[in-house]
Amino acid sequence: MKQVGIICGGYSSEFEISVKSAKTIFDDFPEGYLPRMIYLRKSGWTVQLDDSEVPLDATNFTYSVNGVSQKIDVAIIYIHGDPGENGKIQGYLEMIDIPYVNSGPLASQLSFDKWYCNQFLKGFGIKVADSIYLTKPSEMPSTEKVVKALGLPIFVKPCDSGSSYGIARVEETGELQSAVDNAFAEGKTVVLEAFLDGTEVTCAVYRSTEGLIALPMTEIVTDNAFFDYEAKYLGKSQEITPARISDEMRDRCQELSKKIYQLLNLRSIARIDYMIVDGEPCVIEVNTIPGFSPESLVPQMIECKGQSVADFWKEILDAEI
Repeated sequence: MKQVGIICGGYSSEFEISVKSAKTIFDDFPEGYLPRMIYLRKSGWTVQLDDSEVPLDATNFTYSVNGVSQKIDVAIIYIHGDPGENGKIQGYLEMIDIPYVNSGPLASQLSFDKWYCNQFLKGFGIKVADSIYLTKPSEMPSTEKVVKALGLPIFVKPCDSGSSYGIARVEETGELQSAVDNAFAEGKTVVLEAFLDGTEVTCAVYRSTEGLIALPMTEIVTDNAFFDYEAKYLGKSQEITPARISDEMRDRCQELSKKIYQLLNLRSIARIDYMIVDGEPCVIEVNTIPGFSPESLVPQMIECKGQSVADFWKEILDAEI
């Protein structure tokens, strides 16, 4: 029986959300595999065995149970942010020859950076928000130039944090500098994006042995200024599945999501977020390790499809390993 390590934790602000996502997968894992929760902290790697944790030898992904060596055969990486969503663990696992189901290092790193990913997709004619890219706070143009280029409100986002922290919706010019400073506290680069006024929806795509499958779409109606941490995890939003859009728009978004999945050479599950503006879907961002906690969107989509979490992951494991 193959041992599947579900790697969670990591170094980002969403450590606990990562653990919750991994636990959701672990608790309803497909038969025929032995799942193991693997925690990555700055202090090292551990494997959970019942109520205790034992060290994991990260050089070969082995651990000891009562003096007997055990080995992880394949991995599911479920770390939000650094170092999972940005491709670092994927590259490391390839170096030590441990198979994994996730998108590879290049696809992960490209998708992880909000600005680079959107510019890549823009090159294929996919609509994205107008934006300004900053590599340091001092690069920001004058407030007047930013507002002239992007209007108000403006979204300020760390490009490379992979979490909901550091994102702000700026309504007034006096808020812009502090929003940029906060974003740089979470990431090394920052993007300023024009506001997209429309209907927010999200589409998840995964690969099965039968090809690419798009799950039922979700519409997001947030009580907050945008779909931030509170809206995602603390009930400050309505998440309506299936989305209240026309069948034609649903089909367009699902086909576009499959195209993006292929363009970025993604694997396993990915979620693409959109704002539908004047009848046109505009990409907000691509998530290669979307949340999978009970409060997250993908489990809601799976439930709407009438599928169990175990059957969902069995399809992915069958296709990717």
